[in-house]
Amino acid sequence: MRKSKAFRGLRPMRQCANNQIKIMERTFVWTGSLLAGIAVIFGALGAHWLRENISITSLQSFETGVRYQLFHALAILYLAALPKRFKGKLCVASYYLFTFGSLLFSFSIYLLSTSDLTGVNFSFLGPVTPLGGLLMISGWLMLFINSIRSFKEV
Repeated sequence: MRKSKAFRGLRPMRQCANNQIKIMERTFVWTGSLLAGIAVIFGALGAHWLRENISITSLQSFETGVRYQLFHALAILYLAALPKRFKGKLCVASYYLFTFGSLLFSFSIYLLSTSDLTGVNFSFLGPVTPLGGLLMISGWLMLFINSIRSFKEV
């Protein structure tokens, strides 16, 4: 006689949840390390080549983009290292908010600060930068709410 789905036991469900957590952790590590690596490359580019080719103000803006990208890459790596009890929908929301916020914020700054060098007017990206910042702030808020909920359960 076949068991119904309701009575199959908890072990397969736990294995499924563990596999999903492993996939989530792997994705977080890959994304965080890729964003951190790109930040280091762009930081070196700014320190060694852009310093002589763009204005001081543009270079400072470029460095701000690098700094925020690196901070949020480390935050994504931190999400991967959190204990299982923290890994729920809010953790995933923080991941997406950090990732897309970092991409919008930093890469819009990179393009805006190198406009004179490339000869392309990226001024239309001006409103994208604060939107990326808002997404990053929202990611930190989600992480904060996630921590409050997780510690209430203990």
